[in-house]
Amino acid sequence: MENLFIDINVYTALALFVVGFIGGMVSGFIGSGGAFVLTPAMMTLGVPGIVAVASNICHKFPKSLVGAMKRHKYGQVDVKLGVIMGIFAELGVLVGKHVMTDIKHEFGEVGTSLYVSVVFVVVLAIVGGFVFRDAMRMFKQEQAGGGVEAPHEVPKLARWVQSVHIPGTMMYFNALKAKVSILFIVPLGFATGMLAATIAVGGFIGVPAMIYVLGAPALMASATELVIAFVMGAGGTMLYSLDGVVDIRLAMIILAGSLFGIQIGAIGTTYVKDSVVKFVMGLIMIIVLFSRFFYVPGYLSQLGLIETMQESTITTLKLLGDATLVIALAVGGITIIVALIKGMATHRREQLLLAGGEA
Repeated sequence: MENLFIDINVYTALALFVVGFIGGMVSGFIGSGGAFVLTPAMMTLGVPGIVAVASNICHKFPKSLVGAMKRHKYGQVDVKLGVIMGIFAELGVLVGKHVMTDIKHEFGEVGTSLYVSVVFVVVLAIVGGFVFRDAMRMFKQEQAGGGVEAPHEVPKLARWVQSVHIPGTMMYFNALKAKVSILFIVPLGFATGMLAATIAVGGFIGVPAMIYVLGAPALMASATELVIAFVMGAGGTMLYSLDGVVDIRLAMIILAGSLFGIQIGAIGTTYVKDSVVKFVMGLIMIIVLFSRFFYVPGYLSQLGLIETMQESTITTLKLLGDATLVIALAVGGITIIVALIKGMATHRREQLLLAGGEA
């Protein structure tokens, strides 16, 4: 039987812990699960695509539970919406898992790595670009309003979704402050699970779907996604374990780092505006996009889908991909920490002014 698990030495373990810590911060801050940082990082360390995805899903559900509980204390989680989307996401996980295992049997570990990388590039380009543009629009509105956070506006599509009344299917959700037909939630949940099972990143669909299709504020969408990730992670781990592609060592090391990072990320959301959450999400997505893009030519060459490339060229492209990923990790970690420090300083000043006014 083919051995898909890498050897873990001190360097690898330390690298995984650091990546897990930063991924945890990203997860707690933007609610995507952080896997769009973790999966590429694991693949950069030599983990085959299918093992990276399966192990990521394994570490995700306990970490997501911690993050969801932390943010629930701040009133940011809509448990009912998260559980319902999570149930339908499980169906997507089942289908996505079969897609990944079929690719592995047909094209081997290189095929799964190529598939994961290509899907990452496409999804990151679409979602990351859209989220980043929206963050820039919100920043301009805040500047025009003298630095005051722009009030939450329900997108046009979400207003239409909330206006559709289908008897027997309507449910009220706190995050939306409105009733929505469960028939709209079914495909969104399924797509979230499908993407989670194929590249371990359901938040790419779940968070934007709750914001732009259902009409939830970014902070509540990112927090509620952690509930969905918990439900998906539990089911996905069991499904992938049956195929023997979950590397529990990787999952536990990353989880150890993530549990520290997610606390910091979750606390950070209480001090920042929606625009900052979206800015960080979009920025990291775009940088990681380029990280995986550099790997694609090498995979295509190995599978004989393009003219065979020289090994030195493939190595150079991998180094570029690795360097870009390091930049993404640094930018993500530093941006969240700076946002947290600034937010806490602003909060303290406001409290002092309030105390002075009362005196």
